[in-house]
Amino acid sequence: MKRFLLIGATVLAIGILWQTIRPFQSKVDFSTEVKPILNKYCIHCHGGVKQSGGVSMMTREEMLLAGDSGTPMIVPGKPNESELYLRLVHEDEEERMPFEAEALAKSDIDVLKRWIAEGAPWGEHWAFQAVEKVEVPNAKRLMSVSGEKGDWSQNELDAFVLEKMKEVQLSPSPQASPELLLRRVSLDLIGISSPENLAKKYLAEPTPKNYELLVDSLLARPEFGERWASVWMDLARYSDTKGAERDDIRNIWEYRDWLIRAFNNDMPYDQFITEQLAGDLLPNPTDAQYIATGFHRNTVTNDEGGTDNEEFRVAAVVDRVNTTWEALMSSTFACTQCHGHPYDPIRHEEYFEFLAFFNNTRDNDTFGDYPWLRKFSEEQEAKLEELIAWLKTNASPEQANRTRLFLKTWQPAYYSLQADSLVHADIYDTKYLGLRKDGIGRLEQVNLSDKNKLVFRYHAKMSEGNWTLRAGHPDGQILATVPVEQAGGWTIQSIPFQSTFDGTTDIFLKLEGVSSAFEKRPLIQFDWFHFGQTLPVVDVAEQAKYQAIYDELLHARTEHTLIMIENKMDMERSTHLWDRGNWLAPVEKVKPDVPDIFPDLPEGAPNNRLGVAMWMTDKAHPLTSRTIVNRVWSQFFGVGLVETLEDLGTQGIEPTHPGLLDYLSWQLMHKYDWSLKELMKTIVLSATYQQDSRVTSELAQNDPINTYYTRFPRVRLSAEQIRDQSLFVSGLLSSKMYGPSVMPPQPDGVWGTPYNNQSWTTSEGEDRYRRALYTYWKRSSPYPAFLTFDAAARQVCNAQRIETNTPLQALVTLNDPAFMEAAIELVLQNDMSLSVEKQIVESYKRAIGTDINEAKLKVLYALYKDMEAEYAERESEVSELLQFIDSEHHTSSVAALSIVNNAILNLDEFITKS
Repeated sequence: MKRFLLIGATVLAIGILWQTIRPFQSKVDFSTEVKPILNKYCIHCHGGVKQSGGVSMMTREEMLLAGDSGTPMIVPGKPNESELYLRLVHEDEEERMPFEAEALAKSDIDVLKRWIAEGAPWGEHWAFQAVEKVEVPNAKRLMSVSGEKGDWSQNELDAFVLEKMKEVQLSPSPQASPELLLRRVSLDLIGISSPENLAKKYLAEPTPKNYELLVDSLLARPEFGERWASVWMDLARYSDTKGAERDDIRNIWEYRDWLIRAFNNDMPYDQFITEQLAGDLLPNPTDAQYIATGFHRNTVTNDEGGTDNEEFRVAAVVDRVNTTWEALMSSTFACTQCHGHPYDPIRHEEYFEFLAFFNNTRDNDTFGDYPWLRKFSEEQEAKLEELIAWLKTNASPEQANRTRLFLKTWQPAYYSLQADSLVHADIYDTKYLGLRKDGIGRLEQVNLSDKNKLVFRYHAKMSEGNWTLRAGHPDGQILATVPVEQAGGWTIQSIPFQSTFDGTTDIFLKLEGVSSAFEKRPLIQFDWFHFGQTLPVVDVAEQAKYQAIYDELLHARTEHTLIMIENKMDMERSTHLWDRGNWLAPVEKVKPDVPDIFPDLPEGAPNNRLGVAMWMTDKAHPLTSRTIVNRVWSQFFGVGLVETLEDLGTQGIEPTHPGLLDYLSWQLMHKYDWSLKELMKTIVLSATYQQDSRVTSELAQNDPINTYYTRFPRVRLSAEQIRDQSLFVSGLLSSKMYGPSVMPPQPDGVWGTPYNNQSWTTSEGEDRYRRALYTYWKRSSPYPAFLTFDAAARQVCNAQRIETNTPLQALVTLNDPAFMEAAIELVLQNDMSLSVEKQIVESYKRAIGTDINEAKLKVLYALYKDMEAEYAERESEVSELLQFIDSEHHTSSVAALSIVNNAILNLDEFITKS
């Protein structure tokens, strides 16, 4: 009896205690508890895409409103008066929510009920909050608590990792061997193994100090820029071709070279972003800053006749907006083109407000892919500077700057494909304005203020008649009369004109005095028109001298690269909201702005792309630093701290180590001054990075996918790295940097080139063995070996390559001529006077970086014996296999060793960073 009384008293005491402590239980967290429930079960019917029953759950303000039922969705503090809660517990299945679905779990309903009872406080998703300084866990205390000896941590990064391990009662792995660590950090930082001198120096004394010196040496090597530019090229959707229809060639390789130099120079990331988004808008931009804007000229254009150029101009602008958010801010902002964001609080209207920042550039889906930056020789640059200095003295700084811009870029120009009001004229093949007999075309609202010269690019079929430049009307004031002169292809001509107009007016081009032979076909075609100013006449001889320089530079045949240039004020475009994202259904006009959930543009920031860059690189911006830290981390560990590299929003996967992500993001901005090399050095010097990769049975069971970084992950090399490493260990890899893209060997018939005579012509000499990032990239037919290993076609931004494992990959590395040639050349790298076993040992050491064990050596030697016997009987196949090397080495032994080396280059140890 006493026992039952004691039990009853205990239960009563527990009940009283529960009632006492219950009010002090932790409050419901909106971001981690409420928002996931709403996103999973409610938002698809009551959010950015649609608002069934007049209800939206995207913002607190919307949830305080009454829907069609007349009852507010939430009444703070009163769940039983809130439609949200009442519908979740309704007994009638027709009335209960979610509609036509299973009822929510009681635990989820309880969370929502408690949240409403607590006043329904709204929270902001972690990634939309500013990055704050994070307190570093005490790593030594964590080690002592676990009972382990020593301080495992190498830097503050490790404290965050160790803290998470201890939460789940796990421990880190031992450090990797010096040989494996050397190979790992070399592949991560420069994309290939370390040069022999660096490797020997480190392995002779692999101390922590010497490891740091090794890291510093790798970060300083020129190959560093090539390795990391290759990663960025996916984000920039880099390609050597235009993308659509015949997928013609595009000159933009100088942007790739700019990337390499930027990474090698450790350009601060805020500057790196700014120059790519808005280098042309910086004060007195350099050629390099113009070239950087190639980032957003990598969009697809369409040369196909009959297409609407405005459609593809608009598509390019949309792509730039989406790429800016996905690549630089890890956001699915693109969703809001057609409707409000389904999960994040971003409105449909805000998409077009942001698009307005990008809608005012000079490119317009032209056949010439304008605008360009023309590349002058040193002598031509000197002449240009002399001309500019003379203009500053004898005209004005403004005219000097306009002249420099025009000679370097042929901008600003009115493209002839924009001509309208056509009579006996057409935009031929949707590329050029062509005038037939009595043909007329209009350029709308041209600014003639202070203009007295027209420069135009044209192509005349023969010399006949003339065309007049008229203001305001086809029969309006004649500004100039120009004889039609055949010049043997496309040429540029300059003519002076007189105008009484001050401001903008329509300009008409009218072809006159032409025979009937040109009634059905054009006599003259135009590409672009530039309205400018003649050089001042201060001294006749001087004017003649500088006019000659001007004409020489204007007509100079130069290389060029694609760049961004902003419209001048008199050529500005207006931006409208599109109904349901359809560019053919514009509605109200919008002004440039950023979404409300983010900070405003910084004070003094201009309302253009430069303002966007300033906004993104402001330390108050929540996404920019987190995004790049997450991307860099994923390159080292195979997965980001947030797995969804493309989405840090509410539908993205939660970070495994949120404190670490914010710690590194804050450090990047405030301590590292946006230095990516400093960020990378911090990561690779950590004990977390230096762990061994072996998986024990305990780790396999308790941390199967390495969520807690209890070991270093085994990550397959990228498509580019696999090829580069094969060439490097065989001694074939060229160290040549920069320049036009090259064409290494690829199977015949892969590259289809409709409508032109382009063909894949295998490069000669060392160009055949350049690093993979220099390979010519045709969007409609990328290099097949790269595609097989999961490279992207680069039609659009690719935030994350999806790693696959297919038999096709083995077929590439076993049969592709590039890999076979590397295997053969690897034979010649060794001392051929050594025994076969020792040659195999040397090949393995060169390829893998460690000594081979007896079991593997036995298998590979057996392979050699089998292949040597086969080739001894089939001598004709020896020369076919060894066609890449001198005939003196065409022996069955060399052929067999080549097959063995090919097997080594296919080993998991070779293609995996472990």
